[in-house]
Amino acid sequence: MRIALLTYKGNPFCGGQGVYVRHLSRELARLGHDVEVIGAQPYPVLDPEEGVRLTELPSLDLYRSPDPFRTPARDEYRDWVDALEVGTMWTGGFPEPLTFSLRARRHLRAHRGRFDVVHDNQTLGYGLLGDLGAPLVTTVHHPITVDRQLELDAAAGWQRRASLRRWYAFTRMQKRVARRLPSVLTVSDTSRREIEEHLGVRPDRIRVVHIGADTGLFSPDPAVAEIPGRIITTSSADVPLKGLVHLVEALAKVRTEHPGAHLVVVGKRAEDGPVARAIERYGLGGAVEFVKGVSDPELVDLVRGSQIACVPSLYEGFSLPAAEAMATGTPLTATTGGAIPEVAGPDGETCLAVPPG
Repeated sequence: MRIALLTYKGNPFCGGQGVYVRHLSRELARLGHDVEVIGAQPYPVLDPEEGVRLTELPSLDLYRSPDPFRTPARDEYRDWVDALEVGTMWTGGFPEPLTFSLRARRHLRAHRGRFDVVHDNQTLGYGLLGDLGAPLVTTVHHPITVDRQLELDAAAGWQRRASLRRWYAFTRMQKRVARRLPSVLTVSDTSRREIEEHLGVRPDRIRVVHIGADTGLFSPDPAVAEIPGRIITTSSADVPLKGLVHLVEALAKVRTEHPGAHLVVVGKRAEDGPVARAIERYGLGGAVEFVKGVSDPELVDLVRGSQIACVPSLYEGFSLPAAEAMATGTPLTATTGGAIPEVAGPDGETCLAVPPG
């Protein structure tokens, strides 16, 4: 088949959706399909040696580092979608799912007949409704309404809560779009139930396809030395959902009995926020290391060399890091948030399981 795989964000090193797009596109190509990934910034890193192609649909990249929430220069505006993107940002909203879907619809209609199927990776924007020139299937990893509620629960003050409600206003669009889709894929039974409850999608329209860890890559290797005291975790952002602040607090307690305990976080260090403040408060500057942009073999060796892998998330729709840690034989401590028990198994048998937080 000729497959168009849509992704409005494609960070391949940290963040489950970018990892999903990279590996799914590669394996579909290996099965003999023709795969074209259509994406926006940050563009996904793919495997062109397997025949996977990338078509760039550039946004204005308003959240790029080092100048997030930037105002574009006048000559950067190309059309009304760009104006909509900036206007939504100026009013405190998150425009990318909507604006990417509008650009994707325009691209797909201009290339009618080129694809046999369009596979959307959780954009769920209005632009995907109607005739795209090919049947549409969407993967929903978990409803973003879960993230919204966890952030609102953690918010201090009415102004912060009002700001979050505006930022997450796009979830209303995603609910409306999801209900009208003929076919939704998701990655766990937990996510299936959440999609039914939060998005109102009919059960007969949802199919569960669990994600797999690449055991050709993630496997035990006794030649890799275990580093005493190393705990490893993955965190794509400093948000309540990921629970990283709880792991930092736990590390401070552990170090009173095990001074050599230290944490490696696969992800970007936030210069401000709950995690940064907790690291400073507990004097853990030398005990927490952030690494980003590591290759697959480097990541595998980081996990293999750790004494403990930890998944501290308050909720996950799946948790690929849990599966990957278990595939290397690294002992796993994980919460029971969301679908993590589906992946990690029973407490005391395949992992140590703790309540979220």
